[in-house]
Amino acid sequence: MQISAEQLVNLNRLAPEIILCATGILIMVLDPFVGPARQRTLGYFALAGTIAALFTIRLAAIDPGLAYSGLIRADAFSVFVHAVVIGAAAIVILGSYSYLNDEGLQRGEYYALVLFATAGMGILAGSNELVTAFIGLEMSSISTYILAGFRRRALESNEASLKYFLLGSFATAFFLYGIAMTYGATGTTRIDAIQAAFQITPPAGLAILGLGLMFVGLGFKVVAAPFQIYAPDVYQGSPTPVTALLASAPKVATFAVMVRIFYVAFGTSSDLWFWAIWVSAVLTMCIGNFAALVQTNVKRMLAYSSIAHAGYILVAFAAATDLGVAAILFYLASYALMKIGAFLVLSHLGQQGEKRLEIQDYAGLGSNQPMLAACFSLFLLSLLGLPATGGFLGKFFAFQAALDSRVVWLVVIAAINSVIGAYYYLRVIVAMYFWEPSKDYVPTPVAASLATALAVCAIGTLYLGILPGRVLSLARAAADSLTVR
Repeated sequence: MQISAEQLVNLNRLAPEIILCATGILIMVLDPFVGPARQRTLGYFALAGTIAALFTIRLAAIDPGLAYSGLIRADAFSVFVHAVVIGAAAIVILGSYSYLNDEGLQRGEYYALVLFATAGMGILAGSNELVTAFIGLEMSSISTYILAGFRRRALESNEASLKYFLLGSFATAFFLYGIAMTYGATGTTRIDAIQAAFQITPPAGLAILGLGLMFVGLGFKVVAAPFQIYAPDVYQGSPTPVTALLASAPKVATFAVMVRIFYVAFGTSSDLWFWAIWVSAVLTMCIGNFAALVQTNVKRMLAYSSIAHAGYILVAFAAATDLGVAAILFYLASYALMKIGAFLVLSHLGQQGEKRLEIQDYAGLGSNQPMLAACFSLFLLSLLGLPATGGFLGKFFAFQAALDSRVVWLVVIAAINSVIGAYYYLRVIVAMYFWEPSKDYVPTPVAASLATALAVCAIGTLYLGILPGRVLSLARAAADSLTVR
């Protein structure tokens, strides 16, 4: 069977998702034939699949354009988001090997589900049509619902999976209803066609209602207030490497499709959605930071921290400019590295059964395991926004974009929240370096795979904080490619 030139172009522009899904299917086929002692081998297949998918992103970068009758758009924006999402999945897979062994969860379906979820996120990142975005959202969501409950014998993991499934189903229903409303108002679900329609006739009641419903559905996935209520329980109950994935990659992909919908499809009507984003940003930052202040469980504290950081990203979102989009992308890249790194540290320190997650459990870690404490401190300081880290420049660019758009009060509130956040990050660092070591804590060696994953996150965090130029220029190019001209 001969493949036409058009079919080859389509395959090239969807190559990362094809490789991820094919690798996931291969792992599921091989799983029954691999003995329990060799299940980890399937993890190496999964890692190889993500690395191969990262290389194929280059195909879309070389030949950008539409694919599959305009359902998929391959452009610099899509390439940037793909790189962050697939890179995050690769680091999570690498950091999961030792955790799965310790918990007795080393199974092929874990890796296959991570790959399927990542493929769904990739479709979200490149979707040029709302129903296609919905399919990508469902691919990602269904896989992560199962991953959240992967510790089947742990009640908190079962609770996390059930809550995530029930509330996630409601959220995707809102998103689907919003798509239907938008279609009713414009007669199309293609993002570029919706943009063209609104350039002729500004959005009216039905389209505005559709945008609001889509914001509800997507706000759930990025844990923006007031749709964040599920996140602390789900993040705390999920296996910690899964939490690292949930807190990073889905948020990156969902923000990407939000940018396409708000900036492109409804780009001529930013006055309609500006105040909704403004209020959500304030609520998200305040709820995340003030709730994190009173947490003694470090994993739950980082869950609330994830909510707060969604608010900081919304600050850049409110700028409604190309510079704001570039700031969003840079922030998401740095956020993924530091958040994955922090949760992977917890996956090791929690030990078997995740029973050591309280702040006092990490007393004296600086003397017991100095390298691990140093990595954890770096990630926490980056989340805080300390200079010379990716987190600092992520916030700086986000706040600068908002200031350039004269969204001054939102930046003031964000700066105050950043100062509030310093307390709960520094409290953990103080415990590690200034409290007396816990007598019943027995340090365990860090596996080579986990050490590699942490090294990648740490180096990436420092690189983005010290030499941000290359990534920032790619983010700006991605923002410039976003608007259909």
